[in-house]
Parts: sequence; structure tokens; C-alpha cells
Amino acid sequence: MTYNVENYLLQPTASRPGKSPASRDKVAESIVAGRPDILALQEMGDVTALRELQQRLRNRGLDLPYWEHIRGWDTNIFVACLSRFPIVRRLPHTNESFLLNGRRWHVSRGIGEVEIEVSPRYHLTLITAHLKSKRAIGEASETEIREHEAAVLRELIEARLRARPDANLVVCGDFNDTRNTATLRTLVGEREPRLFDPRPVERNGDAAPSENPRYEPRRITWTHYFGREDTYSRLDYLLVSRGLKREWCPEKSEVVSVPDWGQGSDHRPVLCEFYAQDR
Repeated sequence: MTYNVENYLLQPTASRPGKSPASRDKVAESIVAGRPDILALQEMGDVTALRELQQRLRNRGLDLPYWEHIRGWDTNIFVACLSRFPIVRRLPHTNESFLLNGRRWHVSRGIGEVEIEVSPRYHLTLITAHLKSKRAIGEASETEIREHEAAVLRELIEARLRARPDANLVVCGDFNDTRNTATLRTLVGEREPRLFDPRPVERNGDAAPSENPRYEPRRITWTHYFGREDTYSRLDYLLVSRGLKREWCPEKSEVVSVPDWGQGSDHRPVLCEFYAQDR
């Protein structure tokens, strides 16, 4: 599961509010509804906040004892990971940078990379990121920043898959862009090695085939609500490698929805399930 938990801060900072106990409880409810074995998080607070969420999940019967917390250049929110299985390798990327308009920029939230031992014979590599938001800034185009961050992330993806083309790799997080944008084309890859987008949907009974053969069926896939424009978009993704695609269970993958989901976050969790056996 990947989930942007919207400012999961126990205390407010100069630029972000603290999260209320009721909101934190709704986040936990949304996570437990999907019962993930591995959970990637964006907009997580500090380590204390991560451990608080870990305990909140444990109180609801979901124990994810292994964790990773990645600090980047943004000192308010971070990416993190919780897992039921041991994390056997950690490769935090906290100082990645790129040139834009003659100026060096750093990837703001850092990139988390962990190898997880699901069983002695089955390992999974998880890379999670939170790319630049659509919020405009004065110094540069937010779109260009996000596209450059995507290019940095793509370099990591290609490095892993060049070394092991059949690796079990998940690349997930809040990419803050929609399908068929330069950001997503970069991440999925316009050349090999390409990633696969499972496109999980909300489980609401929709089953009709596509009305247009050029497009996917008209299912509910949105993961983010933008209040200012009253729009719903798919900004959160779980992309998988060729090796992991063979183990994907489409019937057990979904955009998780619980009543009053928005009390917890402006995003909804995305869940994919896989057989833990190389195929």
C-alpha cells in the first residue's frame, strides 16, 4: 500500500498544522481496511510521528514492526515505510540533485529505498517518493521541478533493473501528476526497462467493459481531492517491474475507500497484492 497521510504531524510547524487525533485515527482506519503487509507513506512527520502511527495500527490489530524513515531537504514532512517483514537492506537517497535554469536544486522529500525479505526465497525492493506538488513557487516552474525529480527517480529505477532485469521492484508514492504527463512517462519509461501500471480501482461493483477501445474501462481510480478546484485526480501510483508483474493479483488490488475517508487525508490509499513466489 502507498498512502499520502497529509501532514501526519504530532505538533504544528511554522508552515504546516498538526494532525488531530480524530484525523490520525481515520488514517489508521483507512490503512487497516486494506491490511497491507508493506506500507509506503508520504507527508509523514518525524520518527516520533511514524512510531505513533505504528502503535495506532498495532492497537487495531495490524502489526508492522519494521520501519524506515527518510529525511530530505524538506524539514517538515518525509517519506517512510512500515513492514510486517524484515528490512534487510536500506538505501536512503537524501541528497539527490539536478540542474534547472543554471541553478542546482535538491529533491525535496528524499527517496526511500529498502529491500524486504518476504521469505528466505523471495525478496522485494520498494522505492517510495513524493514529487513536487502542483503548488506554484516563485523561483521556477513546479512542473519542471517535478519532471526533473522524476528523471532522478528514473535513474535509480534503471540502475536497479539493469543490474537485475527480473527484480521484484515496486516504485510507489505521490507523484503529483496524472497519466500521460511527462512525469509519468518518465517514470514508467519510454524505453526498456519499462514499468507496469496496475491501475487499481475502487471496489464499488463497476464491471462494464470500456466504452472506447482506446481507453481503460470507466472505473473510479482517483486518489486525491483538490478542494480549491473541487477536482478528483489519480496522483498516487504503485508501479511494478516486469519481474513483479507476473506475481500481481488484479482481483485483490484496489483504491481503498472508507466512510468519511477525507477526515484522514486528502488522498486515498492505493493497494496491490502479489503472490510471494517468483513466476
